[in-house]
Amino acid sequence: MDIYVGAYCYAELGTMIRKSGADYAYIMETFGPFVAFIRLWIECMIVRPCSQAIVALTFSQYVMKPFFPECEPPDSAARLLAVTCIFNKILTGNSKFRRNGECADGVLTFVNCYDVKWATRVQDVFTYAKLLALFVIIAAGGYQLFTGHTEHFSFINTKSEVTSLALSFYSGLFAYNGWNYLNFIIEELKDPVRNLPLAIAISCTLVTIVYFFTNVAFYTTLSPNEILESKAVAVTFANRLFGPFAWTIPVFVALSTFGAVNGILLTSSRLFYSGACYGQMPEVLTMIQAQRMTPTPSVLIMAILSMLYLTVSDIDALINYVGFATWLSIGVAVLCLPWLRWKQPDLERPIKVNLFWPILYLLCTIFVVAVPMVASPYDTGMGVLMILSSIPVYFVFVYWPKPKWFQRGSSSATKFLQKIFVVVGKSKTAKL
Repeated sequence: MDIYVGAYCYAELGTMIRKSGADYAYIMETFGPFVAFIRLWIECMIVRPCSQAIVALTFSQYVMKPFFPECEPPDSAARLLAVTCIFNKILTGNSKFRRNGECADGVLTFVNCYDVKWATRVQDVFTYAKLLALFVIIAAGGYQLFTGHTEHFSFINTKSEVTSLALSFYSGLFAYNGWNYLNFIIEELKDPVRNLPLAIAISCTLVTIVYFFTNVAFYTTLSPNEILESKAVAVTFANRLFGPFAWTIPVFVALSTFGAVNGILLTSSRLFYSGACYGQMPEVLTMIQAQRMTPTPSVLIMAILSMLYLTVSDIDALINYVGFATWLSIGVAVLCLPWLRWKQPDLERPIKVNLFWPILYLLCTIFVVAVPMVASPYDTGMGVLMILSSIPVYFVFVYWPKPKWFQRGSSSATKFLQKIFVVVGKSKTAKL
């Protein structure tokens, strides 16, 4: 329910403020540069790279699981494979880029640097792979349910504490992470007034239905403890039911997670680009590849940050960091909607949401953010520290007037990176 209400609010914001960067752009227009930078910092430094690292690790677990049927895959090997997924070398030797300016330093990084159409095609193909795998699992679960396998459908040993419920939202909502990503590329979307709410409605409904029946399918075969203990639930499920064809499920799931990494990379790079356009990120991130017209520097920096998060050993802690930071910042973005209704009632609003829905969403956000502070003070404390680290960065690198020596050094670094990446400012690309 929370997802649908948030997506409905984002439909009004996206069609009212048609700028790439989504909630960052909305907060910039509503509350100014300081609050917007905190949101930018949360998303760029915590949420996006952390989410990409988690999904890449999931990809590597499913790829390696068929080779380790009786035990867990080596953690170091899984992390190395996750790095390969994000930023695998395409050219050997010391050459990082092709002479014609094409980025050539990673599989998905290369695709996103080379062409937006390539990135969207990759996303489409891997989405179909994901749905096919899920439909196979649902069909098998349906057969199990029809033959009377309902022994695991119970609420025995279920935790009913409010704190446990709030923490469970982080893991549950992480599965739906991405419902607001289309707003990040709103400037590249054709007919956003029609297509944005249509895409949100179709995707959220489809994901909810598919995820529900997939979980039902799992419980027809696996006990709650088996699901909790398995790092690759779909593989465990397939090993029980599919016999010699069990290998097909991890292949399809790996393809789907590979596509998820691509989706995060596709939209995240636009956020870096949007922040740089407002002067809150290095100037080179405003630039796009001269021939392919893609934000190559933004794509590469996102890939590097994601690899840094792969060094963190506790995935559950990562999910809690992401959950706390995500829902706090999205709550601020939704707050923009009633605030703008009050401050700028004459803005054009092709889609107008009843104010009951943003208020309901804000109340849910308070619950999801505040209660885990009691249930998991260390994880939420770390999340708060990550967020507060944006304040000195803002005053030193954004707000503080730069001395001439700093400006000269920054200009020299920007020119050097331009030559390396073969990128130019957006205004110059119009002449090419």
